Amino acid sequence: MSLSREQMLVEMGIAPLWVTRDKTAPVTELPAPVQVSGAAANPPPVVREPQSPVASVKSQGAPAPLALAELNALDWPELTRQVAGCRSCVLCEQRHQAVFGVGDHNPDWLFIGEGPGAEEDVKGEPFVGQAGKLLDNMLAALALSRINKVYIANAVKCRPPGNRTPEAVEMAACRPYLERQIALLKPKIIVLLGKAAVHAVLHEDKSLASMRGKRFEYAGIPVVVTYHPAYLLRNLPDKAKAWEDLLFARRVL
Repeated sequence: MSLSREQMLVEMGIAPLWVTRDKTAPVTELPAPVQVSGAAANPPPVVREPQSPVASVKSQGAPAPLALAELNALDWPELTRQVAGCRSCVLCEQRHQAVFGVGDHNPDWLFIGEGPGAEEDVKGEPFVGQAGKLLDNMLAALALSRINKVYIANAVKCRPPGNRTPEAVEMAACRPYLERQIALLKPKIIVLLGKAAVHAVLHEDKSLASMRGKRFEYAGIPVVVTYHPAYLLRNLPDKAKAWEDLLFARRVL
């Protein structure tokens, strides 16, 4: 899809789609779906992973750690249970619950962020704060949503104290879960949001500036790198660069 000059200017930082709205502002709705008949009119519902508080996991007994071969054989419910009861690193000690992921189980797009923040830790869903609102607006600009052909996950499943960047050992502990998620989802493209996600998936420590606009691969899946929405909230001029990255990802897709 080609955009006019006016549309590009709107998408590059001025439009309501790209401005974080306060709680009283009206929500821009996506276009109504086209009415169809037959089997296509009743698609299977999107399944959101159950988010079990740690107390519930403890009452049921935390699952024993699995060998990598066993982990790679898990289906969605079993993988969710393993993540909910994981105690492989220190991040489990202060969490309210593990934040597994959300979205379509048959996605075209997989977005991977850093880790849960305070709101995500309480609600059990990734990207629900101000950065999440911005991500939703970015998706809407591409006619996408977090429940339609999109899945959202994080490099680590438990909140780092003070919302700090996850440490390498913490990302390493969570990496097998993330890799199993990717294997089950089979996305057509992966978008890495920020350096922590780049480190977790591509094992790269280069600057984002040097990696933007390039096509990488993970297990045969094309990978594109861009800025984390939380960074964009602090650096508004870079929203235009993030939009360029999303358009590049769409071309790769």
